[in-house]
Amino acid sequence: QVQLVESGGGLVQVGGSLRLSCAASGSIDSLNVMGWYRQAPGKPREMVAQITVDGRTTYAESVRGRFTISRDNAKNTVFLQMNSLRPEDTAVYYCKLLERGVWQYWGQGTQVTVSS
Repeated sequence: QVQLVESGGGLVQVGGSLRLSCAASGSIDSLNVMGWYRQAPGKPREMVAQITVDGRTTYAESVRGRFTISRDNAKNTVFLQMNSLRPEDTAVYYCKLLERGVWQYWGQGTQVTVSS
């Protein structure tokens, strides 16, 4: 059973920074993609950023240039460095692990609130 545990959310002012972490544990396939999604109240969940095991990244247009995703394969951990935060970045952020394009696992979510 794969488990994902996120940390690093919180309250920050506009223009501030936060770093999210997500540690995966259990039997994890080596061919996987890890990513971050977010869901604001009343809105659907959306992809923020994702990274393959060999380091290829994809970003949502709304965060490109402000957020950076990275991973530590040895520790099965993915990070999201968020800079220049805006009120519209306020959401619950979820970590996702996708194995071989088939099996997906989600973390419990961590709240990020950007105050103006």
